[in-house]
Amino acid sequence: MSTGIVWFRRDLRLDDNPAWADATRRHDHVVPLLVIEPALLGSAGPYRRNAFLQAARTLDRDLEGRGGRLHVISANPADALAKLMVEHGAEGVFANADVSRWSQRRDRAVDAATGGAVTWSWGTLVHPPGSVLTGKGTLSKVFTPFWRRWAKLPLPDEAKPGVATVSADPGSGVPTLEGRPPITATTGWDQLVERYGETRDIPAVEGTSRLSTALRFGEVSPRRLTELIGVDTAGREAFVRQLAWRDWYAHMTLDFPEISRRAVRPEYDAIQWERGPDAERDFAAWQAGTTGYPIVDAGMRELAATGWMHNRVRMLTASFLVKHLLIDWRRGERHFRHLLSDADPSQNAGNWQWVAGTGLDAAPYFRIFNPVTQSRRFDPDGTYIRRWVPELAGLDPSMIHAPWETPPLDLAAAGVVLDDTYPAPIVDHSLARERTLAAYATALGR
Repeated sequence: MSTGIVWFRRDLRLDDNPAWADATRRHDHVVPLLVIEPALLGSAGPYRRNAFLQAARTLDRDLEGRGGRLHVISANPADALAKLMVEHGAEGVFANADVSRWSQRRDRAVDAATGGAVTWSWGTLVHPPGSVLTGKGTLSKVFTPFWRRWAKLPLPDEAKPGVATVSADPGSGVPTLEGRPPITATTGWDQLVERYGETRDIPAVEGTSRLSTALRFGEVSPRRLTELIGVDTAGREAFVRQLAWRDWYAHMTLDFPEISRRAVRPEYDAIQWERGPDAERDFAAWQAGTTGYPIVDAGMRELAATGWMHNRVRMLTASFLVKHLLIDWRRGERHFRHLLSDADPSQNAGNWQWVAGTGLDAAPYFRIFNPVTQSRRFDPDGTYIRRWVPELAGLDPSMIHAPWETPPLDLAAAGVVLDDTYPAPIVDHSLARERTLAAYATALGR
């Protein structure tokens, strides 16, 4: 009887999982393995740890339905896989590849330790790296051409599993959850995609699928999701386009694994970011949601309380840190990566570089969002702000977006005292804009 090991990583599902399907078709018996890497689990914030452990528990229950269990160990993957291959007499290991700097280094070590016994698949993306290229055979530096080519490619075939028996040894078992469960997908997300293009930017409504955490840990197959949704309507196409962005950032990260450490466009590494006590004070205020800009504070408080933040507000809070406070985007990227339950290394870094203007096809450096204008446009009634900044709940919708512009009597009537019950703005928008433009222009020699 032949045996194969399936090494689950960011693909915690049985459905449409190429590594699982390949192993169960090629072998009579499989060992489903989860290697918990202490360094990785320790660096994750509480929400991502819980999301990971919850996804692992769900996978374990699914395996029980096939008469097996998820074999869980805490170890160095290279050492563990070499040892387990000997213990189980396994002929090979099956896994879905990853793109991050950490993953590439780890997987090279695993290949070396197992003598190249790992069969790699790409079950974490719709289209694998190297499949969406320009006429010159390179990855497009602009998203729209990438999207056009991506959308025309036929979807890979569904990964259908075989009938192999499954090991029932749980190893150490999945660790216990450490607190509140993570954000789950929106109920009825398959219906909201019809209006996705209209609602995805409104933080006060359920206008996004909240599938990002499930995609992060592979509970959902991005290929199957693309297949189920399709592009038959404008809303569905807008949704699927986001999956293409996800692929593009992953392909980019495979080529440029330093994406969370260095600007993709190296000239932007010359920017002189603010440092010193004032910058540390401002960074702390941003983290705590006490900047005095209600839409920014609402987003940062949502992140701290739930491990998730609405996509439009992520862009606004990130832009505020970089282009109002002139604080290095890498600090914000690390903060988001620590707290977000859906923090995907390539997505998170790619989006931060987009906001900072340092990445491919990024927002121009001179595009600086006015948080008040954005707040009035996307949260006109102040519903989202009231949810997360309750001390401003008594303000009229015309006043809640910029309380420092509100007459003192109206503030008093709403129970708001600036720099007491709610902070005054830590920076002036116009002055911050001029400072940022000057810093970028200097770095670029303009």
